[in-house]
Amino acid sequence: MGLKETFYISHGSPTLSIDESLPARSFLQSFRHEVFPEKPKSILVISGHWETSEPTVNAVAGVNNTIYDFYGFPEKMYKLKYPAPGSPELANRVKELLKESGFKRVHEDKKRGLDHGAWVPLMLMYPAADIPVCQLSIQTNRDGTYHYNLGKALAPLKEEGVLVVGSGATTHNLSRLRRGSNNDGSVVTWALEFDNWLKGALLEGRFEDVNHYEEKAPYAKVAHPSPDHFYPLHVAMGAAGENAESELIHHSWSYGALSYASYKFKATSE
Repeated sequence: MGLKETFYISHGSPTLSIDESLPARSFLQSFRHEVFPEKPKSILVISGHWETSEPTVNAVAGVNNTIYDFYGFPEKMYKLKYPAPGSPELANRVKELLKESGFKRVHEDKKRGLDHGAWVPLMLMYPAADIPVCQLSIQTNRDGTYHYNLGKALAPLKEEGVLVVGSGATTHNLSRLRRGSNNDGSVVTWALEFDNWLKGALLEGRFEDVNHYEEKAPYAKVAHPSPDHFYPLHVAMGAAGENAESELIHHSWSYGALSYASYKFKATSE
C-alpha cells in the first residue's frame, strides 16, 4: 500500500495529552477519520525532543517504553501509556536509505522508547497503539537544508506504506509565552509574523526559503531560539518527494505565542 502524504504536526505543550479545551487535540483525534483515513503499515516520527550529533533510529524489539520527558505537570500525565510496538525492520530500512544517500554514520538505539513529541500526538491520532512506531533523531548542529535532504533520502518509505510524521512546534519560544493574566487571547506580533511567513512560503512552494528560514523569515530567532522543534518540518517536507505540494490542515494558538499550525505534504505527478 503506497502512500503519497507526509505530515508535520505541531504538538505544542505536553498538556495536549489531557487538555480537552485545546483545538489541536480535537484535530488530532479526527486525524484518522477526516485527514488521513488510510491505516499505515508503520510510522516514522521525527521529534523535536530527540537530539543527537548524528542520525539515530530507535530499533525496539517489543513494545516501546513511554518516556516522560517533561517536568512539573499534573500527576495524571505521568500515568499515561502509549504501548505501540517498535519496528526494528523499519529502523533498518531507515538506516539503509540514509546510508545510500550519503549519510555515512547512522546509529541505532535498541532501548530508547517514544518521547512525548511522538507519543502525545500518536495517542490521539492512533489511540489503539497497534501500529509499529520508530523514531529518528534530529541534529541541531546542522541546518534546515541538511534536514530537508535527510527527508529526501526517506521519500521511498511512502511507497512502502510508512507514514512519516515530523513533530515539533511552528513557533517555540517558551520564555515568551503569555500565561495567566498576561494571556488576553491575542497573538504577539513576532509569532504571528513568523507563522504567516511560513504559511505563505509553504503554500507557494518556496521550500528553499524555508530551508534558509533563519535568513528569510521575520523573527526567526525569536520564534525558534533553538531549531529543535522546526527541523522536523524540514524532514517531513523533504520526505514528500519532488514537486510536493503543501496544505495547512490545522491552525490554532495557545498562550498567545504557541502556534499549532500543522501541514500535509503531498507528492504530485509532475
